[in-house]
Amino acid sequence: MTGDEAMSVVTSGGSALIDARESSPDPAVRRRSRATTPQRIWALTITVAVLAVVLAAVVAQGISGIHGGLRDIGHRSGPQVVATSDAYFALNDMDAQVANVLLVGDEQNLGVGRDKALGIYEQRRRQADADLQQAAAVGAGDPAAQRAIRTVLDALGRYEALTAQAILVDGDVHHVAGRPSPIALGLYRQATDLLKNQLLPAAAGLTEANSGALERAYEAKHAQAVRTAVVTALTGAALIGVLIGLQIMLTRRFRRRFNPFLLLATLVTGMTLVAGTSTLTGEAGHLRTAKKDAFDSVLALSQARAVGYDANADESRYLVDPSRRPEYEGSFLAKTQQLAALPSVTTPAAYPAALRQAWNAYGTDHTDVGWGGYLGTEFHNITFPGERNLAERTLSAFLAYQQDDSTMRALARRGRLHDAIRFNTAYTPGNSNYDFDQYDKNLTALIDLNRSHFATSIRAGDKDLSGWSLIPWAAALGVAALAFAGVRPRLAEYR
Repeated sequence: MTGDEAMSVVTSGGSALIDARESSPDPAVRRRSRATTPQRIWALTITVAVLAVVLAAVVAQGISGIHGGLRDIGHRSGPQVVATSDAYFALNDMDAQVANVLLVGDEQNLGVGRDKALGIYEQRRRQADADLQQAAAVGAGDPAAQRAIRTVLDALGRYEALTAQAILVDGDVHHVAGRPSPIALGLYRQATDLLKNQLLPAAAGLTEANSGALERAYEAKHAQAVRTAVVTALTGAALIGVLIGLQIMLTRRFRRRFNPFLLLATLVTGMTLVAGTSTLTGEAGHLRTAKKDAFDSVLALSQARAVGYDANADESRYLVDPSRRPEYEGSFLAKTQQLAALPSVTTPAAYPAALRQAWNAYGTDHTDVGWGGYLGTEFHNITFPGERNLAERTLSAFLAYQQDDSTMRALARRGRLHDAIRFNTAYTPGNSNYDFDQYDKNLTALIDLNRSHFATSIRAGDKDLSGWSLIPWAAALGVAALAFAGVRPRLAEYR
């Protein structure tokens, strides 16, 4: 036989392995060729197994990180921010009710009434205590948060002692409306100064620190979800490419149309790839909806509620403490600007007309939100069905309340203190506290709407992750097993 003649090797099962190099008459060349083909098959099969494990590890790590982010945002940092912000609101209303107690004096049918003011004070006191206890429980593993909460609780204890003394002294001394005794007023001033200089800044700092930590956690987990989805897609594509390459090699070498085990392994990989990237991008969406669309509004609106009650307390302080009226009037305007900022306005009297003008412009064009502050933040983040209607009702009620403030101050300047107190503290329609209560009810409904969507997004994210602690690894094991099962008969032909 000459070197130009070809040799054919036919297996007993009818399969033919035709290789140009194997047709060589040289036995050494044939041995090298037979050694090379199994090595290539083994190399590709092992690569499949390794990439399957890498894909499973990438998906599992990403899922674990996102699950931790959902747990942190939905069950730790988020509730902690809400609790401290709610405590801030309760503290401000406590102070407003103490001012109302001193304002009404012995009058029984003037505005809010002493007994009702005391009842609201006690309700807010319990609320503030519960909020701070919740914040302490949620942040039990954070030493800095625990220290900050202890600072707030210590200041709250001293504040409650001062207000209790002021209320007790005021009850022992009979006086007309708006004229508390100097001792009671002095104790109230000490309590208010403690509230403003220590208690509220500490509570606000705690809220700010928690919201900052929440924002950082969201940014990290959202970026991780997107990054993991990209790496998953690339790794999955590489694995599918190797599986297809192995399938083509076996088809060419062994003259088979397709290998069913490798085909199934490719399908499993494709399904895992699609499901994994879909879940990861979906979780990124749940995180964004929960944090950006819902919780950012919850935070802004909760802070608006707290500042609004502080501003409302400034009205009562304005009436009960004439010597500090300029201070409380300026404080009211500053807090009003925090709620719906109109930088050109410099006096409380000019504010309602300016807000009315901005409100009318918005009515013509909803993209023209001419005010900033917390309410401006909300109007720029309207996302959910029914949210715009509630936001508009809230701002409309806020405008009515601001107009009431101008009326109350005009009565006080004209010396009609009794009428100013009645108008300021009464909850009946046509009075300031009634309009403030309408504003607060709409604001609370708006907060509840966003809280509901926040909770829904967190639950949806948790639900979508169900089973994903095992799915990637089961898929990796299945792909590796199918690949080895697919090449095993072909490798057996070389024995």
